[in-house]
Amino acid sequence: MSSQVRLRLLPRAKCLFDDPIQVKVAGLRSGQLVTMKTRSTDEKGVLFRSSATYRADGNGEIDLERDSSLGGSYHGVEPMGLLWSLRADTLHTKFRKNDSRKPHLIEFSVHEGDGLDGPLVEATNERQLLAEGVSRLPVKDGNIRGVLFTPPGEGPFPAVLDLYTFGGGLSERRACLLANHGFVVLTVALYGHDDQPKKIKEIHLDYFEEAIEFLKKQPKVGSNGVGVISLSKSGDLALSIATYLPNVAATVWINGCSANTVLPLYYKNSKILSALLWDVSKIIPDKSGAVNLKYATDNPLAEENKATLIPIERAKGHFLFVAAEDDLNWDSCGFVDQMEERLRLHGKENFESVRYPRSGHYLEPPYGPYCPSSFHGVLGNYCQWGGEPRSHAAAEVHLWKKIQEFFRTHLTNDATVTRAKL
Repeated sequence: MSSQVRLRLLPRAKCLFDDPIQVKVAGLRSGQLVTMKTRSTDEKGVLFRSSATYRADGNGEIDLERDSSLGGSYHGVEPMGLLWSLRADTLHTKFRKNDSRKPHLIEFSVHEGDGLDGPLVEATNERQLLAEGVSRLPVKDGNIRGVLFTPPGEGPFPAVLDLYTFGGGLSERRACLLANHGFVVLTVALYGHDDQPKKIKEIHLDYFEEAIEFLKKQPKVGSNGVGVISLSKSGDLALSIATYLPNVAATVWINGCSANTVLPLYYKNSKILSALLWDVSKIIPDKSGAVNLKYATDNPLAEENKATLIPIERAKGHFLFVAAEDDLNWDSCGFVDQMEERLRLHGKENFESVRYPRSGHYLEPPYGPYCPSSFHGVLGNYCQWGGEPRSHAAAEVHLWKKIQEFFRTHLTNDATVTRAKL
């Protein structure tokens, strides 16, 4: 390695997962062409890599906030491009980072020319999921299985139920990152975690009612009602929770359906909604082996499917509908149109919507690797998620702020919400 070349990650090499960093290189020759590389290994041991070519300015410096990538994993000025463009060598692989106790480590390196030689300089970005002072408490209370995250300080804090539930197991990433921003968050598993069954044939709202009551009893919780955040299949679960259960003040629906899907829904031992399914003939395969499901879901407005529709006009709280226009798992924008029309017909104004062009299905907290396709647990096949990487990454940055603003508006006053520090 060259002792003259310096690689700086600013404001510091250790930060929170959803914090942007500034990447600078100094000590190069004027106009020198270099390749910048990143490497990161996920919880499954899968290696993800990205690279981009840059040319130093007259002072021998490169600043990713100013300079354009000339080629590689992306082109143009993209300050965080080396992070969101991380990709596994194997097709249909999603980056797995669910355990909040372990940081996301990204190794940066700078190489001469086309990058075939060893590094001129290296640095490691340690991206913590759990901020200093935020408590992590595994929950095994009654039927509830999950993890509770609580910010430092006396509170009171608004409470959020995170429904990253479908696909089995437990995901902590989004929940702990929200807690870093001043929310008490309970993320729950629906199946496939701890002593829960590996598979389920029906869903019971009673489980989520129990989770909401657990949240409301926490000593630092100050909001009268709780928030609910979802994604994909859990989107319709969130709609049902907001519709049928009390104490739900704000619901974030991300890329889901307007009807109950996949499994029938029960409450108090009675079936309240049938399951909307797929039309297999409308599933479109591609050469890579992944499929496009965008228009395969049955029409929830068809007469034979009316028993799957969720009567969201009964909900007392507020909705934020989020749809990616290039979502290839659902026609998310079409379902938002249906829900907006339904609410307006009932004289309801308790909703807002945001649509993201050229973005795909998995809209998650920002700066994680973009995922174009991966295994679909319900379908049992590889699925295309859609989106263009740069636009998708920008959408995640915007949405993450939007979600926090929405919850602060409808759950508590801004003055009571403070962000935890690294």
